[in-house]
Amino acid sequence: MTKPIVWPADSDSAGAGVDSQDTPVPGGAAAGIFNSAVAAFAIGAAWELGVLDELREGSVLDSGELAARLDLHPPGVHSMFTALAAVDVVVRSEDKVSKGPAFDDVYRHKGFVHWFAMGSSELFAAMPTVLRNEHRVGQFYRRNASAIAFACRDINQASFDPVFWRAVEGLDFTPQVVADLGCGSGGRLVQIAERFPGMRGVGVDISPAALRDADDYARSKGHGDRLTFVVGDTTALEPSPEFAEVDLLTSFLMGHDMWPREECVASLRRLREAFPNVRRLLLGDTARTVGIPERRLPVFTLGFELAHDLMGAYLPTLDEWAGVFAEGGWTCVRVHEVEVPVGSVIFELA
Repeated sequence: MTKPIVWPADSDSAGAGVDSQDTPVPGGAAAGIFNSAVAAFAIGAAWELGVLDELREGSVLDSGELAARLDLHPPGVHSMFTALAAVDVVVRSEDKVSKGPAFDDVYRHKGFVHWFAMGSSELFAAMPTVLRNEHRVGQFYRRNASAIAFACRDINQASFDPVFWRAVEGLDFTPQVVADLGCGSGGRLVQIAERFPGMRGVGVDISPAALRDADDYARSKGHGDRLTFVVGDTTALEPSPEFAEVDLLTSFLMGHDMWPREECVASLRRLREAFPNVRRLLLGDTARTVGIPERRLPVFTLGFELAHDLMGAYLPTLDEWAGVFAEGGWTCVRVHEVEVPVGSVIFELA
């Protein structure tokens, strides 16, 4: 008869390949990689289900009660918490679950994890196929646009918003009509609408699914009569009645879609024509990093840069960005630095 595996009683570092008594975990480094990958999906699920928010408020959850309350599959909920406990996001005592030592850091960066696990997993899973040149024709990869928009709303709020609002407060005018390019699920426009009660806004995105979510979100917040959403490719916008009175233009986490250089210059010129009365463009994006050792890469950077290389999407460096504005018809008034993700800034263009 095969003997059952008995783990050390105080093991709390399985993700690192050893336990607290320096007893190697079977699989070593591979176990850490494997368990962390599984945990990424558990983090995304726990966030979407509202579990992370309950834990953040200090709740001690009972996995059985949670499953019954949310009508979830009990064994799956139990294993979701096992995955979270494996990387110290939660601590479990039988069915009781509370915050673990890694919880605060993971909660702060949950949008990045969700972007990877829920939004981009199909792309990474298809890496062996995507890397073959014979397959790189047509639409050769898939990502979940709604999940990415959901994640980017959180990334914007946690990382870009504090810097964005400082930039807005420094403007010498009060925005009346705002357009958000690559608006995703509409979070930024809703925030602006709440800050400026008299403002009207239009969101532009290439994804109809994301725009449906954005419209639902705006209506749920009571701004359905002030915000409209239109399908459009930011790199090829034409003048439109919805754009004629826009005085503030915003775009976050999609400016790199305008590249390579010649296409970016052309896109910037088209934006000047499509929005004839714009006074400022606040362009927030994450640039390709330079000179960071592989073992020192911070959260998001590796996945962001690898994903775009797999998709064949050019990621400019900050220096490359600085070289296109004048030729594209814009003046860079100032650069607002964003701490996370590394290499992120908000260009204030006039």
